[in-house]
Amino acid sequence: MVVDAGGTLPLPWLADPLAAALATHRGHALLVHGAPGVGALSFALVLAQAWLCEGEGGGARPCGCCGSCRLVQSRVHPDLLVLLPETLRRAHDWPLAGDREEDDGKRKPSRQIRIDEVRALIDWATRTSARGRGKVAVLHPAEALNLQSANALLKTLEEPPAGTRLVLTAGDPALLLPTVRSRCQRLPLPAPPAGAAAAWLAAQGLARPEVLLAACSGRPLDALALAQAGIDAAVWSALPAAVARGESGVLAGWPVPQAVDALQKLCHDAMARASGAPAVYFPTERVPAEGAWPALTGWSQELARIARHEDHPWQEALMIDALVIQGRLALAPPAPAPPPRRGFATLAR
Repeated sequence: MVVDAGGTLPLPWLADPLAAALATHRGHALLVHGAPGVGALSFALVLAQAWLCEGEGGGARPCGCCGSCRLVQSRVHPDLLVLLPETLRRAHDWPLAGDREEDDGKRKPSRQIRIDEVRALIDWATRTSARGRGKVAVLHPAEALNLQSANALLKTLEEPPAGTRLVLTAGDPALLLPTVRSRCQRLPLPAPPAGAAAAWLAAQGLARPEVLLAACSGRPLDALALAQAGIDAAVWSALPAAVARGESGVLAGWPVPQAVDALQKLCHDAMARASGAPAVYFPTERVPAEGAWPALTGWSQELARIARHEDHPWQEALMIDALVIQGRLALAPPAPAPPPRRGFATLAR
């Protein structure tokens, strides 16, 4: 997630935005915004690594081999604090920020950055830099700040202690409080070109990476995560036909949010095909084009309802079965209209 000892960026498309940020952004609070799955967290960490770097190069990226860079690589730099929601922190195996201790694991992991974590950041920021290069705090994603924690952060965002910088990431800045947005310089992080993203995925060992890139709206990290979960291009391409046959087993083992997301994308593409447009998420030739609009609309509404309540303790197998059956009916060609019935007067003739 950071520059390694050889000076190599974790994601090659971060080079230009990183050079621009180091050259032009001199403020103490930076809001990095871009679509999820393009590397916002990696960018924020590499930027922090560059600010803390003790190398003599002074170039457009950290050296990767000085003492400070090695501490960042080991995730133990005393002048770098990373705040993640508990769910993300565990997924990335990131250590707890500050001096906090791990809980007993009995409660459900939080998806928010809580106020006690922000207060720990504020306390950490007041301490003297351990290595004399300033301090950097990374908050990812800023949308995870709840109302209380966002308000608690405002004073530090506006007037942080000398030498302290904050980097916030956001997929959609509009979801942040206006008072948070107004205190930050903004830096857009664009998605990489399709060719560069496909080449990088191919280098990671993915076959037909363009299929998974389309499935993930051009977001390479999401495409890689999909492949690492066992959903390769062949599995993804076979999904429309399997749903059209009512085979719910094709989604066996998929987490509910991922299965519902895939079905929503299939429903979208089926609507596009029924309208004469190409598919977006699946290969066009794999998506049935004869779906009936009323049935597709009903399926779309049911999928949206389930997606809004993905944390509900569903009976997962039964729910997926029901969604696939509804999908089979929606993807099937409309039944032909019955012939007009002959009335009594007609028969009397």
